[in-house]
Amino acid sequence: MSDPLDLLVIGAGACGLAGAIAAHDAGGTVAIIEKRDRPGGNSALSTGSIPGAGTRYQREAGIEDSPERLVADLSAVAGPHDADALTALIARECGSLCEWLIDDLGARMELITAYRHIGHSVERLHAPRSRRGQDLVDDLLRFVSERDVPLAMGNAAESLIVEDGAVAGAIVNGEPIPARKVLLATNGFAANRALVAEFCLEIAQAEYFGAPGSTGEAVEWGRDLGAALGNMAAYQGYAAVAYPQGQLLSWTTIEKGGILIGQDGRRFGPEDDGYSGFAPKVMAQGEFAWAVYDTRIHDIALQEEEYAEMSAMGAIRWADTPETLAEVADIDGAGLAETLEVYASAEHDPHGRKARATLTPPYAITRVKPGLFHTQGGLMVDDHARVRSIKGGTIPNLFAGGGAAVGISGRAGAAGYASGNGLITALVLGRRAGMMAIDEIRIP
Repeated sequence: MSDPLDLLVIGAGACGLAGAIAAHDAGGTVAIIEKRDRPGGNSALSTGSIPGAGTRYQREAGIEDSPERLVADLSAVAGPHDADALTALIARECGSLCEWLIDDLGARMELITAYRHIGHSVERLHAPRSRRGQDLVDDLLRFVSERDVPLAMGNAAESLIVEDGAVAGAIVNGEPIPARKVLLATNGFAANRALVAEFCLEIAQAEYFGAPGSTGEAVEWGRDLGAALGNMAAYQGYAAVAYPQGQLLSWTTIEKGGILIGQDGRRFGPEDDGYSGFAPKVMAQGEFAWAVYDTRIHDIALQEEEYAEMSAMGAIRWADTPETLAEVADIDGAGLAETLEVYASAEHDPHGRKARATLTPPYAITRVKPGLFHTQGGLMVDDHARVRSIKGGTIPNLFAGGGAAVGISGRAGAAGYASGNGLITALVLGRRAGMMAIDEIRIP
């Protein structure tokens, strides 16, 4: 048997790629395996938005921010949960993470000042100019390639190798791959219908729109090893997936004043609950919903490549009156006309929405449906991404991050998700796991 790797990374999303880069740069021998034929996972399907509190880019833009403010923002959205200490760690580390990605590695990212998105009181999201997570993944893949870190696609880990209670590698395609340390970066369990039904029954009937590789191996392996689990009923939903195009309707269309209505032409809740928190309400009101907005909002959203593509695919229909718009969409015209009138003129929003805007013709309408995008529960980890045991302490040599690890989006449901929660956890924990794995080898 060959000499063991210092770190075997299982999964080639943002967490695994960041962990491999960090471990290599710390002097370790690293390899990545990915069961799918393409890397990226849910990271590639995201907008690539990473919250960074107190970055130099914020200071240059005159934006005052701090880790303490980010903790306050995230806590206000998520409430108390099983990983409050992880929230504090993420807030402390995310600023230097963004600077590491952009300044040290050369990621093509920038501070977004055009919007904040749900959960953030100041502009702190850093993202690719395209607002595509695939661009971030492509950058991380380039950094991995530049370091000659082996990346084996289409190679699934079947189980972990455990010797005397310590993880010592993985079985891949029937062959043992020995490793001193293992990082589970296998994403969540949203594509595993049995695990979703077990832990997230509220959303179990929703269509899954995330990466197909999110099949929950980390949860199953972790339970076999006696790992502690946390926030298992929390998930990220998305309230507005354009149908039948299957692309996410940019939530900018709603944040800038658009509304969501049902078949009767009427709203059914406060849209400023956010794209994740509002998803269960959309699912509860019927199979489909319709997003209604106007030219001003459309022009803002067109700056995002995915929205522009969706528009070119014919997902958006236009009309000059509510009645004609309703006829185009085959929904109730009288209900829509009344909805738009009340939305524009009522002194207080009947659903309690705080941010409103008057919509003016011509009006746009897009048919959407809610979906499950990502689970937010997983293996409990410490501040160095080491997997915690239900008996206390950690499981030797085992690290986890991204969807494999516990998230910071509340204890249950979709309302605790703030924009960027998934990527920020993936990247912070991946980077810390890579560095700590090599530190432990050097100083056992």
